[in-house]
Amino acid sequence: MVTQTPLLISESSATSKLRKIFASVDAMSCPHRLNFHLHTVHSDGKMQAVDLIQQAIALRLSDLAITDHHAIGGYYVAKQYLDNFASQVNEPANLPTLWSGIEVNASLIFTEVHILGYGFDPKHGAMHPYLQGKTTAGLDYQAISVIKAIHSAGGLAVLAHPARYRRSPEDLIPAAAALGIDGVETYYGYDNSDPWKPSPKQTEEIRHLADIHGLMHTCGTDSHGFKISKRL
Repeated sequence: MVTQTPLLISESSATSKLRKIFASVDAMSCPHRLNFHLHTVHSDGKMQAVDLIQQAIALRLSDLAITDHHAIGGYYVAKQYLDNFASQVNEPANLPTLWSGIEVNASLIFTEVHILGYGFDPKHGAMHPYLQGKTTAGLDYQAISVIKAIHSAGGLAVLAHPARYRRSPEDLIPAAAALGIDGVETYYGYDNSDPWKPSPKQTEEIRHLADIHGLMHTCGTDSHGFKISKRL
């Protein structure tokens, strides 16, 4: 009998598995257990996707997502490497699970924000406008359209770093919740500290707002450099 690895997750179970993971997120989850905000050379990061997934394996992460801007190529490269690696080790169940991910620019109450998508089918037609390596326009650029596209493709939508925009989290989080967003990036290091840690003041505010609106919490380092354990 062939033992299946945990690296390939069916579309029907992806959302429920992700919800369970996000339900467990707290201030200590990132960057040594989870990391759901990472960039590679396929958008504006400096790291090759293979180097990124090698670091994830070395850190013994349980779950992660590459969230390149309007691009999915890094995910495919990392996934192929991880699948090949899993076939050569004795205990593939101990390897990280790599989820599909994306970061999309969108307009929310006349403010440009970034929306993270997780666990979606990259080949679903609804995602096509957001995988072209550039910001969309018109109706595709509206937050409601981005959220609906991610949901149509079987994924979850999350408002990235809510305290980094022109408008406050008090404005943006309720607006995003009203459009059906699933969660917010509650744990984020706004001061780019090394070692990485979530900023306490913003975390407390954002977690409170997310809880009021019934939203899930995520975390990630937003790595753009050569180490996934910090931002720059």
